[in-house]
Amino acid sequence: MNLLGKAVAVGALGCLLSLMCGCASSTLVDKWHDPSFKAPPLSKMLVIAVRKEATKRRIWEDAFTGELVKHGVAATSSYSLFPDAPPDTNQVITTVQANGFDGILVVLRLPKETNTHYVQGYTTVEENVNSLSYWQRYGTYYREIEHPGYVDSQTVAICAIDVTTTGNGGRMIWSAKSRTPDPGSLPDAQRGIAGLVISELAQQSIISSQK
Repeated sequence: MNLLGKAVAVGALGCLLSLMCGCASSTLVDKWHDPSFKAPPLSKMLVIAVRKEATKRRIWEDAFTGELVKHGVAATSSYSLFPDAPPDTNQVITTVQANGFDGILVVLRLPKETNTHYVQGYTTVEENVNSLSYWQRYGTYYREIEHPGYVDSQTVAICAIDVTTTGNGGRMIWSAKSRTPDPGSLPDAQRGIAGLVISELAQQSIISSQK
């Protein structure tokens, strides 16, 4: 491969890495489900986001209720019943009994992580065109430009998501953590996480898999 070809290859790789980093998406880790859960899929659920900020709480809860509704689940955001703050344990018990919820989904924000990593340096080739004189043709040459490596840091937002069935005294039947590197748009990040979680719940037959 000639020098110019190498430069193009390196540039393309750099653009690809940039796109990958800029479009980092959420993932689910530490996934667990109760294999003994054999009851019919949950059909009426209460969604609770444990957040002090009213707006962020509503965004989280609406993201999950919106995905649950797509699977035929009658989902209710807790802020519609408790607008001032997330309900405490006694309020949840009373609400479940009064409204007949058969499941509860809780989203809890965990401390963020900051990860650092070294970004390898690279070399590019730049084309230069110099005028030799008025009567002479233009001369072209290439020069290599070194781009040094550097240390980059990345913030990872983490949330715990738990699903509890209210039957037989209630018990946790599914749990996972979401990891989102450098979250940008808040609604987009929440919808992405909600989509991952609801897809997992459908695969485990905790909710209906039919949309």
